[in-house]
Amino acid sequence: MVSEKVIVLNPTGLHARPAAQLIKTAAQFKSHIIISKDNQQGSAKSLIALLGLGIRQGTEITVMAEGPDEEDALSSLIELIRSGFGELKSY
Repeated sequence: MVSEKVIVLNPTGLHARPAAQLIKTAAQFKSHIIISKDNQQGSAKSLIALLGLGIRQGTEITVMAEGPDEEDALSSLIELIRSGFGELKSY
């Protein structure tokens, strides 16, 4: 199992659109992927689980992956989250 902490940067947090992007990315991997916030956890492949975590801008989350492609899964998801799901304005 691999894991990494990351801060959600996009202004609207993990609402439906970025959650759908996260799910689409996670679905590409065979590994079991969990998103953790405080003492709550949810599958990175479930919209209801992700939205139920109530992740807002500035929230630190932990992405955990376990399986045959765990390193690639973790790397892809961390990159997506750090990018702000395409919602960050560039100046």
